[in-house]
Amino acid sequence: MSPPELLAPPAPTAAHAGLRPGYARAFLIRGVEERLLGLFAQGKLFGTVHTCIGQEWTGVAVARALKPGDTLFSNHRCHGHYLAWTDDVDGLVAELMGRETGVCRGRGGSQHLCKDGFFSNGIQGGIVPVAAGLALGHKLAGRDAVSVVFIGDGTLGEGVLYETLNIASKWDLPLLVVLENNRYAQSTSQVQTLAGDIPARAEAFGIPALRSGTEDPARLLADAESAVAEVRTHGRPAFLEVETYRLMAHSKGDDDRDPAEVAAYRERDPLVRFAADEPAAAERMTREAAARIDAAVAKADAAPWTEAGPCDGPPPADSVRWGPTRIPEPDRAVTKIHAALRRAMAADERVVVIGEDIEGPYGGAFKVTKNLSIEFPGRVRNTPISEAAVVGIGNGLALGGFRPVCEIMFGDFLGLAFDQILNHAAKFRFMYGGQVSTPIVVRTPMGGRRGYGPTHSQSIEKHFLGIPDTRVLALHGRYDPGLVYDELFATLDRPTLVVENKLLYGLKVTDAAPAGFSYQHTDGPFPTTRLWPGGGPDLTVLCYGGLLPEAEAAAASLFDEDEVAAEVICPLQLYPFDPRPLVESVRRTGRLVVVEEGQAFAGFGAEAIAAVVEQVGRRVAVRRVGPPAAPIPACGPLEKAWLPTAPAVVRAAREVMADGR
Repeated sequence: MSPPELLAPPAPTAAHAGLRPGYARAFLIRGVEERLLGLFAQGKLFGTVHTCIGQEWTGVAVARALKPGDTLFSNHRCHGHYLAWTDDVDGLVAELMGRETGVCRGRGGSQHLCKDGFFSNGIQGGIVPVAAGLALGHKLAGRDAVSVVFIGDGTLGEGVLYETLNIASKWDLPLLVVLENNRYAQSTSQVQTLAGDIPARAEAFGIPALRSGTEDPARLLADAESAVAEVRTHGRPAFLEVETYRLMAHSKGDDDRDPAEVAAYRERDPLVRFAADEPAAAERMTREAAARIDAAVAKADAAPWTEAGPCDGPPPADSVRWGPTRIPEPDRAVTKIHAALRRAMAADERVVVIGEDIEGPYGGAFKVTKNLSIEFPGRVRNTPISEAAVVGIGNGLALGGFRPVCEIMFGDFLGLAFDQILNHAAKFRFMYGGQVSTPIVVRTPMGGRRGYGPTHSQSIEKHFLGIPDTRVLALHGRYDPGLVYDELFATLDRPTLVVENKLLYGLKVTDAAPAGFSYQHTDGPFPTTRLWPGGGPDLTVLCYGGLLPEAEAAAASLFDEDEVAAEVICPLQLYPFDPRPLVESVRRTGRLVVVEEGQAFAGFGAEAIAAVVEQVGRRVAVRRVGPPAAPIPACGPLEKAWLPTAPAVVRAAREVMADGR
């Protein structure tokens, strides 16, 4: 395979004139990167180090074109961009050395930096919709600001990039995408992986594209200035490809490129050429940079190691207090959710709703957002079918001070947005040292019994349980979902997934209970609900969301036919999970039936059973009721047999009662 072609011939030496401030910053960046490699070899750094040696002028040129209030997003090779924007040598060095004085308190490390509107993450392409979301925030807030995102040529293989380019163009977002084309994705040449023309990819979405390169810094400065001006003046996206070359390994020492190829590019490197043309100036710049770097390393060496970040502690040790029902007025769940969203939007201009087919008059597949776009123009937006970009844009809006609500049409489609929840929304607060939060709501219908089949009827919420710094709620029909959303918007401080069972939408939310039973709720936010038989229950049934009606019917049947009093525990907040109501119930009964609509293996019920075993301290008779290990069918009778039902719960309860005798 032939090596990549060389870039255009180097600019003449005269081009150095007037560029000394930029060269000084470029020499500083290179000096930091070289020292970081040395510190890694000494065992003073953690993880890995991706240096930008050879690419320094990209960050320098773009940063020079920006102004305070603009925002920048970068990737795993972010040190040069960060230093070009912040000049924060001390914070960067201490961060990579894991010290409390690091820019993110040592929690993020090399790839995860945050300061003064700069954000980076190591997931290829994932930061692009986040940058677009903050660009949308700039636009909605009326800020004269530009959002810039740096990507590499390897990122051209990521689908979320194209989802974002499409939305950025349709919505006229002030977003500049800067592609650093260093011709390799880790060790793989783009000759193997890249088809077509790079600028044409942006132009296909109606986005103007410029092509420049680091070998001619004067031209690059002008091109960066032109690209930023295009975005700021016209309020629309632009694309800047910067041809460059990485002179060092992808990460530390993993470099399989032809040494002759690397040497040829090194001869053309602008810093090497500047040092040959102006050795005295280059020596002075290198010496001044070294002094700053020496001081930064000394400060970091003297600083303490970072400490643990924010996390949710264990639930309170005190007993649970139960209160009466909280359903002010019985009504359909869809009406209550719609009214709560309307209240939130009327009370707080930061609440923005985005998703597929959610504008009026359609108002979403289940009509939750019907006509909200008419009442709140510009704040309820139809998106393309781009779940990853939808949630990513929500993440960017959240970083920009908004309270985004992202509707995913069917819960099955959450898998397409999983990266944005797991590696972005959930990580930002911790890995950026507590400097930011991501108050985003992702709401979605979940569950079967509508005949939608294997890809539109699943219950996959278990895959989102246990992600640090997130919350998962599952609505049900015995606690007012409008109150849930009121509480959520009043306290929103983290990414929250709200699971809305499909059958719930059309049901009337009431506190009606079978004869001899009553509904009660714990007294905290996002309470646990219980169906209380009074007296001493014989059996505990755990369920959540759309299975509460089946558990309720089973409890009534057991009471009437078997004279067994079942206490049904139904948590609204699945994560973080407060096991106290369940544990207290099982301590009374010694018997537990767990009912789930999703696959039971490694599910919520398994975690609940583990909490019971750990805390009850004696043998507990347990049964699990869930679907078989197969996709959910579309055939009505087969789907009904596949999903947990009240008779199945009754059978499991009878087995548990027999075990416990």
